[in-house]
Amino acid sequence: MHCQISGFLMGLSVIGSIFNITAIAINRYCYICHGLWYDKLFNLKNTCCCLCLTWILTVVAVVPNFFVGSLRYDPRIYSCTFAQTVSTSYTITVVVVHFIVPLSIVSFCYLRIWILVIQVKQRVRQESRQKLRAADVRNFLTMFVVFVLFAVCWGPLNFIGLAVSINPSEVVPKIPEWLFVLSYFMAYFNSCLNAMIYGLLNQNFRKEYKRILLTLWAPRLLFIDVSKGGMEGLKSKPSPAVTNNNHQAEIHL
Repeated sequence: MHCQISGFLMGLSVIGSIFNITAIAINRYCYICHGLWYDKLFNLKNTCCCLCLTWILTVVAVVPNFFVGSLRYDPRIYSCTFAQTVSTSYTITVVVVHFIVPLSIVSFCYLRIWILVIQVKQRVRQESRQKLRAADVRNFLTMFVVFVLFAVCWGPLNFIGLAVSINPSEVVPKIPEWLFVLSYFMAYFNSCLNAMIYGLLNQNFRKEYKRILLTLWAPRLLFIDVSKGGMEGLKSKPSPAVTNNNHQAEIHL
């Protein structure tokens, strides 16, 4: 029972990560490339529905493991995880639905955003007016780096699983144990990278990291910063909506 619960929770975190990355990419694509429709597509009600749908799909994607019996203890990595050799058809489905399809959707979304960013930069040079803020590009770049590192870290394990599922009897003996273990630890290490990425590329995260470190040395600073942050939040105003037309384009993330 402990093995099944452990494997199930790990599956939730893995599938939840890729599905949330996909949802964020779709959201950014609509916000930047189709700004006129964004407020209607992602109002409060629809946004809550999208969040719920993302996690419902995550649970639905993980539950079949109990019926297939693919959650087993693997002595090579000392943990209960998805066994790639249990079912060929199920392993292929997992790789396609949980990795290749989301990867394709995210790649399309970010490619369209990059094309728009390049077009805006060229238009800015022609009009000699600033339309694209550096902070906007940096915020988009942060999520793009998160996506790229996720693909790089989880790619080897998924490709090994795909190769194993196609021809288990011939492929399994040819895969070195160190390569299999390395692919798993690469996948696990991805969870450690996100905090570093946000800390390096996102100014808000850097401020919060600094505040947390200072709070550890002087706890009273926490209450001062929280009070100050609350007052600043009341004074802040929401960013303007994005408009795209033939004459000008602005991007606000």
